[in-house]
Amino acid sequence: MQLSNRSLQYSFLLIMLLLISEPSEAQRILGAMSIGMNLTQVDGDEFYGFSKIGLNVGPQVIVPFGKNKNFSVSMELLYSQKGSYHRGGTDTTGFRMNLDYAEIPVLIHFTDKRTISGGVGFSYGQLINYKETKNNFFDSLFQYQTSLENNDISVIADLQIRIWSKLWANLRYQYSVRSNRTVLVSDPRTYPRNPFTRKQFNNVISIRLTWVFNQPKAGKNQKLELKQQE
Repeated sequence: MQLSNRSLQYSFLLIMLLLISEPSEAQRILGAMSIGMNLTQVDGDEFYGFSKIGLNVGPQVIVPFGKNKNFSVSMELLYSQKGSYHRGGTDTTGFRMNLDYAEIPVLIHFTDKRTISGGVGFSYGQLINYKETKNNFFDSLFQYQTSLENNDISVIADLQIRIWSKLWANLRYQYSVRSNRTVLVSDPRTYPRNPFTRKQFNNVISIRLTWVFNQPKAGKNQKLELKQQE
């Protein structure tokens, strides 16, 4: 746990230092801030649909590279709320799982004409808050075989579109590559009542807005600006 907390602290300090870099460095390093929401579900909890809504917010640094600066690598430090929510038909079938993470996504992007960008990468998440609200019905439905993992490793696919000046709209899909825990499911509503094992994974769609502070504007002077950056 101590090593994980140190990693998050070092990442936060690195991002803050890069954001306040000298102007000469700002030509190569871009600072940004993202805010939006997560639509989440937990695969393996026997409920379906991205019904849990959470916050996704944090700073990032972007380092362009390549001949025309079309490629870039980014690192973020996010507060990301995940989990699962099931309202149920009655008060006896309600279920909510809150999973709050401090996350460090690292992605590689390709940007076309400074207007649309696609990226892939991975993310490391440290669980910082967990709360599960359920009733007696779920005590008979779920029997946890393993404890909840404190760390989450996931893969990311990312799409961004420039909508105005330095403001980008962002759609992101994220899925855990290893399970959070193992659950024995025994549903009393079915007959015969045959228990089976399920592994749980975070499944997340993020919708965000990102403001890139020191990004050159797209326009007729694009080629000249690119030459000045080289």
